[in-house]
Amino acid sequence: MTRATAERILPLLDLTDLADTCTATRIDALCRDARAGGVAALCVWPQFVSQAARALAGCPVRVATVINFPAGAEDVARAVDDTEAALRDGAHEIDLVLPYRALLRGDPDTARGLVEAVREVCPGTTRTCLKVILETGALAAPETIAAASRLALAAGADFIKTSTGKTPVSATPGAVQTMLGVVRAVGRGGVKISGGLRTLADAAAYLALADRAMGPDWASPATFRIGASGLFAALMAAREAGA
Repeated sequence: MTRATAERILPLLDLTDLADTCTATRIDALCRDARAGGVAALCVWPQFVSQAARALAGCPVRVATVINFPAGAEDVARAVDDTEAALRDGAHEIDLVLPYRALLRGDPDTARGLVEAVREVCPGTTRTCLKVILETGALAAPETIAAASRLALAAGADFIKTSTGKTPVSATPGAVQTMLGVVRAVGRGGVKISGGLRTLADAAAYLALADRAMGPDWASPATFRIGASGLFAALMAAREAGA
């Protein structure tokens, strides 16, 4: 990877730790990394939001957390309550799992209703960024991924996101291409790729896919994110070494 590519990807990165073993000590280290790398956001479990918000105060790195994660349940009240708690703790961005099983059984209204309810409590003085996780590996078919993408954007999503990273199939180039096509057709929204990105080559390939689909000037923190836990050190090394 070239230094220029690493410098493009770092500001698009949602530095993430959603491991069950994550600790407060780990969050402190991630906050230091986030500041040093100038990433877009730090994505953590809800119980760590207040800690991350304090550590990143005065810094442009945003704090993101996950809601309805990873199951994509259909409990609207729980999703709303959890979102409100995260916002009180200082979250700037909400990564919400779509009730994708409802969509698969032919009940789009249930899926839409949960997204709309969470969107309703996310306005704020500065609009809270709402990313809706589609779980594209479970949706599988391109037409189903496209339908989920359109539904999420119509319900108020700012971003559509591939996956939780907790299912056997996560992000794939085909799914991302479908999502980008919907964003282009709708004329608004961003795409976040998450789940299964393990190498610098993976990240560079998805950025190149976005460039081809949307144009080389489209990808920015407001339109394109890469969620990953294991790429940060390699990106920093490539940037600093000019490899």
